[in-house]
Amino acid sequence: MNVIVPKTAAELNYGLSLPHRKMEDWRWTDLRQLIDRPYPPRQTVVAKGVEKLIKSSPFAKVASARMVFVNGHFAAEHSQLKNDELASKVKIEEPVIAMNAAFATDGARLRISGNADTPIELLFVSTDAAPRTIATRNVIEIEKEASVTVIETHMGEGAYLANCVTEISLGESAKLDRIKVELESGEAIHLSHTHVTLARNSVLNDFTLTSGAGVNRQNGTVEFQGQGIDAKVSGAFMLGGEQHADTRLVIDHQQPHCTSRELFKCVMDDHARGIFQGKVMVRKDAQKTDGKQSSHALLLSETAEFDAKPELEIFADDVVCGHGATSGDLNHDHLFYLMSRGIPEAEAKSLLIAAFVGEAFDVVAHEGIKEALVKFSRKWLTQHRRAG
Repeated sequence: MNVIVPKTAAELNYGLSLPHRKMEDWRWTDLRQLIDRPYPPRQTVVAKGVEKLIKSSPFAKVASARMVFVNGHFAAEHSQLKNDELASKVKIEEPVIAMNAAFATDGARLRISGNADTPIELLFVSTDAAPRTIATRNVIEIEKEASVTVIETHMGEGAYLANCVTEISLGESAKLDRIKVELESGEAIHLSHTHVTLARNSVLNDFTLTSGAGVNRQNGTVEFQGQGIDAKVSGAFMLGGEQHADTRLVIDHQQPHCTSRELFKCVMDDHARGIFQGKVMVRKDAQKTDGKQSSHALLLSETAEFDAKPELEIFADDVVCGHGATSGDLNHDHLFYLMSRGIPEAEAKSLLIAAFVGEAFDVVAHEGIKEALVKFSRKWLTQHRRAG
């Protein structure tokens, strides 16, 4: 049942339907089942409560400048930056991108030349209304030898479907520190696709925190198009209730002498379910590739679930590559040690959980951003400890 594609999307004739479990990459996230109501396009109306949402961003005191999008539309009155004229280049090759093309109203266009000394936040907020689709298409270009820290924050209220496609390109010797934080409404569905292309000697440090939305599916592709590239991609799930989060990440080594690291730390409580599908591809000419991938899950209840699908696809013969995945509950020896030192059980558990998930924060260099992430994780742990 394709309930969210309107007539305008059908007219585009992509020949694609909603992903379902018979498709290998979507076997854990069947959108035909998970999307259970119509989500028509969002109409432009006066949004209420926007200021409160904007101020509630964890990075309100960290970001020096913002581009704010309200219900998929650029809000110049709440932004300090203007949109550049940059064209989208991502090909429509899969359903989520096709849906985005059908619904997209606006998106961030950001070009960085030189070194940006302070972080920039792209803030996407959705306000309470009837169920609707909100789609944005973002294009970020980091020019040769430029560097910047970009925060991408998603927040909202009510029941909606957010579909976000982000295209990022790094020029030669460019550097990007990117932090994405998904804090959508618990009634929301968050779908996204991030496509990153890296040129020679560029550096990418990418971190994603997934903690909002009832249903979350994030696709990511990182293409190594030059030599001497270094990319670190990490993420953290902090999920509870009936939340469902699925991340599919492809690291595509196309050129030699490059390094990639992937680390995902996932915490699930109650009946939450987390999925990590990570694929490292090393093409024939990508000799001297050094690529490692790992995902680790901490299950705080007997009803929580984690599924991992690590993959290596290697066509070169002079490489160092590996992957690993683990899942389990708290280490009882560590818990006993802390309690034997007089630390109450609830506090000891929180310390262990914070240490576990905190390892994924290490890729974040900016101290203010890292402090905001730690503060959020502590708040989440406190709320779940009280609920337990």
